[in-house]
Amino acid sequence: MVKPENLSKIRNAAKKRLMFLPHAIQQMKLPERDIRVEDVINAIDHGQIIEDYPGDIRAPSSLLLGPDCHSEPIHVLCALREDYLAILTTYRPSEDCWTKDLRRRKK
Repeated sequence: MVKPENLSKIRNAAKKRLMFLPHAIQQMKLPERDIRVEDVINAIDHGQIIEDYPGDIRAPSSLLLGPDCHSEPIHVLCALREDYLAILTTYRPSEDCWTKDLRRRKK
């Protein structure tokens, strides 16, 4: 269940510090993704939580859907830590795997 108050916690943590895990950096650099740090920040600032994972072993995490700097949709998987927001991965969602609104996984 998505908790709306988590979005403000995520944004506050991101303002303190962002930490990009190696997997996230690797995925961002893929030519077909070409996602920059500014795109991730924009998605956090203007996006919405579409999935919450409170039991994630790393830390409570959430999947956000938001616009990159060119208003193209991206997904950002992040883990909320006390002093920072960890970016676990980010990608450009496809309608092959997601519903047309890119908010729900296809079964």
